[in-house]
Amino acid sequence: MNEDRILVTSPLLPDLDEFHELLKEIWESKWITNNGKFHLQLEKALCDYLGVEYLSLFTNGTLPLITALQAMHITGEVITTPYSFVATTHALWWNGIKPVFVDIDPSNCGLDPDKIEAAITPRTTAIMPVHCYGNPCDTERIQAIADKYGLKVIYDAAHAFGVEVNGESILNHGDMSTMSFHATKVFNTAEGGALIVKDAETKKRVDYLKNFGFAGETEVVAPGINSKMDEIRSALGLLNLKQVDEAIEKRYQVAIRYREALRDVIGIRFFDDLPGVRHNYSYFPIFVDAEHYGMTRDELYFKMKEQGVLGRRYFYPLISTFSTYRGLPSASPENLPIATRIANEVICLPMHHKLSDEDMSRILELIVGEA
Repeated sequence: MNEDRILVTSPLLPDLDEFHELLKEIWESKWITNNGKFHLQLEKALCDYLGVEYLSLFTNGTLPLITALQAMHITGEVITTPYSFVATTHALWWNGIKPVFVDIDPSNCGLDPDKIEAAITPRTTAIMPVHCYGNPCDTERIQAIADKYGLKVIYDAAHAFGVEVNGESILNHGDMSTMSFHATKVFNTAEGGALIVKDAETKKRVDYLKNFGFAGETEVVAPGINSKMDEIRSALGLLNLKQVDEAIEKRYQVAIRYREALRDVIGIRFFDDLPGVRHNYSYFPIFVDAEHYGMTRDELYFKMKEQGVLGRRYFYPLISTFSTYRGLPSASPENLPIATRIANEVICLPMHHKLSDEDMSRILELIVGEA
């Protein structure tokens, strides 16, 4: 590996000695999985930190999406976004559900509420928006539409760890919210995820579904799968939770410097903090207007890459362009003009708690120097 490279992200990792102490406890107990001590502790600690009442841990961030759809008996068609990671739509496909793509709002890259109602058909059963880059969707308008048509709302909140609006967790909106604790996320358990639900009975059903459907030693109540988080990753999560606030503060300082340096660069757009929102600074996307900036997004992206600065074209290409989905009527680029444009403009700049002043100077020189 080239040590001079600046990576787009860096995993939050605990002190190795502290982690070793917890591993010794696991080794001594011989309890590796199946609702062990650290698993139970992490579920409670995350509920407290995130301001939610019921949370179920998973082994990755895709399985909560699949399980949420199963737990709520979602069928038919679900309205969702083409501007996300493929797991969002794959979860629908695995459940035999037809995704219906709706264009996005350029102000937050989430589903545009103005476009949702026109996509509703008699087969529509739910809406699955994404809090893209941790920017909250317009949850009030989405819920009003869902209530009007009797639809469920499941939020893909993979990017939204710790995000709050006016002091309330964004995870409490909709019927369920799903999370990813992948190594690239603000908070990670190496691989992992969670499903946030509203009541104890639903959590019990979710817990059955993620453990083969077992409700006891000899009783299976549903066709579940195995998606439990193990003790090793739970221990990692407990230690990372102790330092996540410090990491978010460092990310915030990176965001401030990016904004100060890029504010007056013609042809470069980025997001500012939203009023009343506690952000987690999980990503720092910029959007390159080639006509005004003087080079295309890809020209800038590959120039950065050649100089060892690894950004990410996140999300490009759109989910709707992949072979599985491109034949859907809603996947037409004419139906998704904003998402199509933004996918061709975006670069997520390096954003993590390990970026140095020297790293940031290198990144910004490549962008500002060509403006």
